[in-house]
Amino acid sequence: MILGLFTDLKPIGGVQRAGRHIAAVMTEFASGSNKDCQLLSLNDSCELHRMSIAGREFVFSGCAKSKLRFVAPAMRRAWGRTELIIAAYPSLGPLAPVLKGLAPKAKSVVIAHGVEVWKPLPSVRRLALRMADLVLTPTRDTARQVAANQGVAEERIRVLPWAIDPDFLTLVSQMPGPGRTLPPGFPEGRVILTVGRWSAAERYKGVDTLITVLPRLVSEFPDLQLVVAGVGSDQTWLQQVVDHHHVNRHVHFFRELSYEDLATCYSACEIFAMPSRGEGFGLVYLEAMACGKPVIGGCHGGAPEVIDNGRTGFLVKYDDTDQLTTSLGTLLADPALARNMGSRGRERVFREFHFDTFAKSFKHILRDLCES
Repeated sequence: MILGLFTDLKPIGGVQRAGRHIAAVMTEFASGSNKDCQLLSLNDSCELHRMSIAGREFVFSGCAKSKLRFVAPAMRRAWGRTELIIAAYPSLGPLAPVLKGLAPKAKSVVIAHGVEVWKPLPSVRRLALRMADLVLTPTRDTARQVAANQGVAEERIRVLPWAIDPDFLTLVSQMPGPGRTLPPGFPEGRVILTVGRWSAAERYKGVDTLITVLPRLVSEFPDLQLVVAGVGSDQTWLQQVVDHHHVNRHVHFFRELSYEDLATCYSACEIFAMPSRGEGFGLVYLEAMACGKPVIGGCHGGAPEVIDNGRTGFLVKYDDTDQLTTSLGTLLADPALARNMGSRGRERVFREFHFDTFAKSFKHILRDLCES
């Protein structure tokens, strides 16, 4: 049996989306290897859930944020017959050594996504990372952070880039099409799109910087609009930034859009921008690139491994308003350049970040661990 431990799988978010991909491939690998696959989610509602990724169905049990409901079945299922334990977030890593005590021959994998490992973790979690047979990360940058900040031996770390969601590609392939309309209030004109969570803890995404540079850009491109799509409690603060810079007519907030609505927004925008201080990976960059859009991201963290600077978009220093203004202005002033960058980005997504590529690589890792 292989056992997967997740924080949550149903909510919107990059970590959750990567988790769903991991769960789907684990289930497919187990089925093809005549193994049982058991998936547990700490925070999802207390019931049996069914989800699918491009027709790959997986089933998991939610534990409604109860650690007892989570740990007890994990221990029962691990007892004696577990070959492989995958903790899909470092906070779940400390459970892996406990379960290995019940299944001494089991191998353990802990997955580190990005920002959560950029500073030393509490000692128990740090020790769990060091004790894992393998630590998976989506970028070389996060791998370096795991080695430097958590003390994990480099030979125990493997880079496995995340993939574009295949269901998102299906939606994009249907754009434009019958019934595919933009969300009410979506502005006319030339649109810069940014997507992310709105919270004080995630202000590093750089939405406020995008708002700050708008006055300079609007003076040259008067029909320019910024669409900010996301969820969270920080919209009031962002609106204050909008008011301060007097760009109310040029900034539009869209809350809790469906996946379908987001796909239409990506397709309708001219540029995607998230000039973040640091991303572990940046699935939103892949989504924009899959829609043939040039992307602007921060030259920090994992983004430079997704964005090919000068070919599929531009990388800028965090909070550097001059550099951000120049990059946006260059794309707005030269639509042919923007289209070419978007085309190269789309090609790169299908070449390097397709779900089938991810699935093949991950299955190879799972097979090696089970056979070793």
